[in-house]
Amino acid sequence: MDLQSPIEEVKGVGPKTAAALKRVNLCTVGDLVYCLPRLYENYQTTTNIADLRPGKVVIRGKIGDLHVVRTSRKHLTITQGVIRDETGAIRTLWFNQPYRAKQFDEKREYYFTGKYELKSGRYQLTSPSATLVQDIDTDASSGFQPIYSAKSVIKPQTFHKLLESLRPDFVKIPDLLPFTEGSPSFVKPGARAEALYNSHFPENPDDAEQGRQYLAYEELFELILAAKLNQQENQRLKSIPLQFSTAHTQVLVKHLPFQLTGAQRRATWEILQDLERNIPMNRLLQGDVGSGKTIVAALAAAQATQNHHQTAFLAPTAILATQHFESLQNLFTSLRDSILRDYSTNPCKSGDSTLANSNKKKFRIPRIALLTGSTRNKRQLKSAIASGKVDLVIGTHALLTDDTNFHSLAFCIIDEQHRFGVNQRQKLLLKSPTNTAPHLLSMTATPIPRSLQLTVFGDLDVSIVNELPPGRQPITTKILSETDQRDELYPKMQELLAKGQQIYWICQVIEEKNANTATPVKKQAKKLAELFPKVNVGILHGKMKPDEKDATMTEFAENKIQILVSTTVVEVGVNVPNANMIIIQDSENYGLAQLHQLRGRVGRGDQPASCFLLTTGEGKPSKRLKEMEKSTDGFHLAEVDLKIRGPGEIYGAQQHGELNLQVANLADTELISKASHHASEFAKNPENLNDYPELAMRIKKYQQLTTLN
Repeated sequence: MDLQSPIEEVKGVGPKTAAALKRVNLCTVGDLVYCLPRLYENYQTTTNIADLRPGKVVIRGKIGDLHVVRTSRKHLTITQGVIRDETGAIRTLWFNQPYRAKQFDEKREYYFTGKYELKSGRYQLTSPSATLVQDIDTDASSGFQPIYSAKSVIKPQTFHKLLESLRPDFVKIPDLLPFTEGSPSFVKPGARAEALYNSHFPENPDDAEQGRQYLAYEELFELILAAKLNQQENQRLKSIPLQFSTAHTQVLVKHLPFQLTGAQRRATWEILQDLERNIPMNRLLQGDVGSGKTIVAALAAAQATQNHHQTAFLAPTAILATQHFESLQNLFTSLRDSILRDYSTNPCKSGDSTLANSNKKKFRIPRIALLTGSTRNKRQLKSAIASGKVDLVIGTHALLTDDTNFHSLAFCIIDEQHRFGVNQRQKLLLKSPTNTAPHLLSMTATPIPRSLQLTVFGDLDVSIVNELPPGRQPITTKILSETDQRDELYPKMQELLAKGQQIYWICQVIEEKNANTATPVKKQAKKLAELFPKVNVGILHGKMKPDEKDATMTEFAENKIQILVSTTVVEVGVNVPNANMIIIQDSENYGLAQLHQLRGRVGRGDQPASCFLLTTGEGKPSKRLKEMEKSTDGFHLAEVDLKIRGPGEIYGAQQHGELNLQVANLADTELISKASHHASEFAKNPENLNDYPELAMRIKKYQQLTTLN
C-alpha cells in the first residue's frame, strides 16, 4: 500500500466523495489510514432495559417522545426522550443539545451508550452517545468495534466502508521507524502495519491497545527527534557573545528596590551564562503568574546593553507591551538614580568600588522605547532604533514590520511566545546582523509540564521561576452556582467595593448571538451597573480599538472604573494591584491553564484576594474546576490540564494546533522515556534520516511547528 497515493485510488471514492474528504484534509491513502477511531464500543455487552444496573451501559432500542425543555436557568435546555426495548423503557436526557430532538428516526433501532444513574429521585440515561444498529458490522466475529468521529459531511459509516475496502492491503503498509540502537522491542518489522490494522479492525480491547501503544510511540518519537534535530541545527548557528560582568550584575542586583527570590537568581545566572556563548541561546523561562519573570529578562537585557548591543522585547498585545515598558522604564530609572546617588556620596563604598574604578560613564543603563501600532512619531523612533540610540525596544507586531531595523540586535525576548506563529518569530530573529542569530529567551506564565518539555519543547533549555516574591497574598477560590450569586456573591462584592478595591468580571463573548450563548460582556455590564449604581462599570474586549482598550485599562488602573467586565483579553500580564476579586462567568467553558491565568490578575498587591468560578447547568462541577478550587500551584494545574485537554488546546492553535496528536498521551512518561532514548541514539547520526524518506518528511513538519529559531 502506497500511503502517498491520492485518495481517489481508494475503492468507492468517486469525485464527489473525494472532494468531501479533501475538505477535511483527507487527501491521500495515508491520511485515511491514520484517521483513527475516537473510541471503541463492545456491543456484545448490550443489556436489556429490565436488567439495567447503575453505571456505564449499552442499550439496544428505539427512542421516542423527544422534546426540548427550556428551564428557568439561563442558557440551560434539556432534551428528553424515552428509550424502549422488548423488556421495558427508560428516560434519557441531554443538556444543551437541542438538536437531539430531531436527530433520531423513531422507527429505527440504535445502540445507546452512557451512564445509567439516579437523578432527582428517578433513574435515567444521561447524555448517551448513539449509533444506528445498521451501521455496526454484525457479521464481525466480535462485538468490539471502532467508533469514528463524523467529519463535516463524512459519516462514520463511510469511514467503515472505505477502510474495509483497504483491509486486504494493510499488510503491505511499509515500516516507518528505524530499527536501530535504542529502539524498544515492539518496534520491529511489520509493527506499523499490524498496529494500524489492530486500530481499525480489533478483535478485542488488547488488539486495540497494542495498536495504540505503537502509534503513540510513533508520534512521540517523531516529536522528540524533530526537537533534537532542531537543537543540532541551532548549535551550528553563530551569535554575538555578550560578556558577563560580575561587577556590573552585582551593582544592578544590589540597587534593585526589592530582593530577588532564589528562583530568580538561579534563572538569571543560567541566562547570563548562556549569553556569553557564540552559539545562540534558545531558552524558555517559565514561571507561575506573578513569579517575577520580567526582572530576570531585564537583567539579561542589561547585559546586552553593557556589551553595546540591542534587545527586542516582543509582547502579544499593546496593553501588555505598554505595561512592560512602563515597569521597565520605572525600574531602570530607579536603578540609575540609586547607583548615581550611591556613587556621588561614596564613590569607593564597599561593593561599588568596581563601579568607581571602572568609571561610572562606562556603566550603561538601557535606553528603552515602546513601539506599537498606535505609537506616534514612528518614523523618528525607528530611525533611532536603526542608529543604535535605543538599547531595548519593547513592542507588539510593529517590531516585525519590514521597515523596523536594528543597529545591532543580539538578544530577543518573546513574552507568551506560543501566541506568535513560526513565521512571526522568524521575522524578528532575522533582524540580527548578517550571518548571526540573536540569543532567544521565550517567556511563558503557563507552566509547561515535564512531558511537554521533553517533546514539544525538546529543543529548548528551560529555566523555572517557581517561587512567588515575598508579600504576595493568597487567592481563595470558590465554585459557585449562578443561582447562588445573589445571596452569596453580591454581598461580598459590595463589601470589597466599600473598601475602595476593584473587581474583574470575565465573560466569554461580547454580544448575545443566540439563546444558548454564554453570558455576553455588554449584557453583564448593564446588569452590574444596575446592581451597583454607586460605582463605575467598564467594558473591555477584543473588538475595541487599541486606543480604547488602553484608555479603559488606564482608567481601571487609576481606580476610575471599579468593576471591569471583560473578555479574556486581560488573561496575561495586566497588573492592577488594587483589583482583588475576579468572577469568571460560565467557568466550565475554560481550560485549567486559562482559568489559572485569569485568576492571576488578582492578589497582586498586599491585600487578600478571591476568585469565584460561576457555573451553569445541573450536575457536579467538573474535575478541572475542583482542581482550581483546591490548588493555586500552576505547575500542578498544568499537568492536570494536559491530561484533560491535550497540548494543542493548552498551547494555542497558532503554534501547536497542527500537532494533531491523535494517540499519544503526554502523561505516559515510560513511553516518552523510551522514545527519547531511541531518538537520541538515532540523532547521533542525523544523515541516516536520508534512508527514511517518509519519516524525514514527517519530521520536517514537526520541526517547523515546534522550533523557536
